[in-house]
Amino acid sequence: MTLRHFLRDDDLTPDEQREVLDRALALKADPFSDRCLEGPQTVSILFDKQTLRTQVSFVGAVSGLGGFPMVVDGRLAGVGVREPVADVARILGRQSAAVVWRTFEQAKLEEMAEYAGVPVVNALTDDFHPCQTLADLLTVRELLGDLAGRTLAYVGDGANNMAHSYLLASATAGVHVRVGAPPSHQPSAAVVARAEEIAARTGASVLVTDDAVTAVRGADVVATDTWVSMGQEEESDTRHGTDGPFEPFRVDEALMAQAADHAVFLHCLPAYRGHEVTSAVIDGPRSHVWQEAENRLHAQKALLSWLLEHSEVSA
Repeated sequence: MTLRHFLRDDDLTPDEQREVLDRALALKADPFSDRCLEGPQTVSILFDKQTLRTQVSFVGAVSGLGGFPMVVDGRLAGVGVREPVADVARILGRQSAAVVWRTFEQAKLEEMAEYAGVPVVNALTDDFHPCQTLADLLTVRELLGDLAGRTLAYVGDGANNMAHSYLLASATAGVHVRVGAPPSHQPSAAVVARAEEIAARTGASVLVTDDAVTAVRGADVVATDTWVSMGQEEESDTRHGTDGPFEPFRVDEALMAQAADHAVFLHCLPAYRGHEVTSAVIDGPRSHVWQEAENRLHAQKALLSWLLEHSEVSA
């Protein structure tokens, strides 16, 4: 049995990532040209964390492919608490064409993939957010053309899932990736090493710095994320405080001025104006966050179609 999952950004090779993005562009232009879930086949979509964009985009993607999106409240189901992840995986896999899970621990997602018997998609974990970066790359490609050789700068919390996914996804696309983050919130050394390994094959490069200007200078894309990820709410005061570690990494007009003249701004949302980004930037002409949010739908539709096409599931 050949089974493909999307648990982290480097589960796709550079050629495969390009294929998915090509398919996303085609489906955006002709939304109902692919009905691979006609029947309808069911896709189980589990949510352990709060959600807006992930829920609407995956429900829309599955429906657009002709399928039935079965949304499961993971907290109500108690996956991994009320019953083991492996047992839930076996149940869902027998009733679903694929499983999508937005959860906390990456290890639990990997356990789901081990036992489900159908493609499993990471809709966000504490470690990675690979569907978001697919949408971001799609947005950059629409706005700026070919991805290879471009430079993407991410500034803010370098230890979170977006920083890790930007490192892997950008390197896979041949994009020079820079992460600007305080010394106390640097990305995982293992993820940086993996990104460097990929970059050596794709012509990309990886830079991690504790200086926001160094990260952003001359970049084609500037991205950031909330300074308080889900599960870190008790740290809000220290992370948002004027003496907090992230103050020098706020994306304001002065920092954007360090990027290339044509540079675009991205944010995975939700955004907290006045903290990680100013209103002048996110609501300004360089911001393309609404196009980016829409592209979750098209990227995820293409991803599901691609995974199903490249997986042979045993009866």
